[in-house]
Amino acid sequence: MRIVLASSSPRRIELLSRIRPDAVNVPSRTDEAGFDALPPTSRVLALARAKAEDVARGEAGLVIGADTLVVLDGEALGKPSTDGEARRMLVHLSGREHLVLTGLCVIRTDRGERREAVETTAVRFRALSRHEIDAYVATGEPRDKAGAYAIQGRAALFVDGITGDFYNVMGLPLARLAALARELGVAL
Repeated sequence: MRIVLASSSPRRIELLSRIRPDAVNVPSRTDEAGFDALPPTSRVLALARAKAEDVARGEAGLVIGADTLVVLDGEALGKPSTDGEARRMLVHLSGREHLVLTGLCVIRTDRGERREAVETTAVRFRALSRHEIDAYVATGEPRDKAGAYAIQGRAALFVDGITGDFYNVMGLPLARLAALARELGVAL
């Protein structure tokens, strides 16, 4: 069965390609702005659903939608729009534990069936110095990353520990995705 990732994220397609090299990505045209008012868990699930549904209208196969947020004290930390915003996020994450939520929606188009889930991973950052934060922001890596960091990049040096799925923190919880696909009769 054709595997279609409803995403333009290079990280997600890289992860999915590790287990399904034949997977294709078809970016969703979903406007994410209308979802900001939802609580974090509802938001990631609603966005994953909207992305998968959008792409499933024009693509056949197993269509996968995903959305990831970093949550600290119940507040969603999205993608920073400026370096200053990235610095503020990293200062708040310093020395603390936060949650990474990824909503998944998997649609099997030939049957019109779907499965959905939200994966949660706890990440603990060690205390970061102002210099470390400034140097990290200067790399440009925090741009376009939920919570202003990439665990698979230089921010790996900030992580004191995680509880849960590492790949969830990168934006695509592969074990949960495979379980949802199996429920739909598809082996990844």
